[in-house]
Amino acid sequence: MAELICKDLALGYENQVLVQGLNFEVNKGNYLCIVGENGTGKSTLMRTLLHLQKPMSGTVELGDGLTATEIGYLPQQTLVQRDFPASVREVVLSGCQARMGRRPFYSREEKKLAADNMARMGVSDLAGRCYRELSGGQQQRVLLARALCATERMLLLDEPVAGLDPKVTSEMYRLISKLNEEGISIIMISHDIAAAVHYASHILHIGTEIFFGTTEAYRKSPIGRRYLYDEEEKA
Repeated sequence: MAELICKDLALGYENQVLVQGLNFEVNKGNYLCIVGENGTGKSTLMRTLLHLQKPMSGTVELGDGLTATEIGYLPQQTLVQRDFPASVREVVLSGCQARMGRRPFYSREEKKLAADNMARMGVSDLAGRCYRELSGGQQQRVLLARALCATERMLLLDEPVAGLDPKVTSEMYRLISKLNEEGISIIMISHDIAAAVHYASHILHIGTEIFFGTTEAYRKSPIGRRYLYDEEEKA
């Protein structure tokens, strides 16, 4: 059963339509990469999936018992966010806020969850460090641990490897794949189409042309062959 279903979505701002006619769904355990050129509406789609922005038309539905509070999110980082003056432990714990209701303090269980996810992401030894002192790769691991405190079902990732060097990028992709293998559904925006088809189970390509389907079908499609050829030419 699908955890997320999008029907006839049109996205944009005021009277400017960025993309329309989006129809796709994400089943439990899928790894969906959203690709396409800049300005085609990828980040707008992500905000729409998070209910931070309304679609111009169409619907976004949750299924299989998934609720909005069970979706973890790793946004693109701004310079202000990279300079956030909090400890790693505090940043990761903040992922538990949706669980707290009106309680002013974190519970023992929430503190254990944060500790477990720091260990899972290999950042336990950084718990007392200031977040802004970390490298870009370390910060992304911390933010993944934070997102995992919100969910064990679905993660939305907006360009999680942007600005990282090749070695750290590969490590991040492996971490995300491992989480997917553990049963967490992944929806990720990527500008790296070659990496997308290597790791993802499904591709949503948006722009003047729209494709949604399995990675294998994307490789064989006219749009997939064209864009993958362009990637090979750049390399």
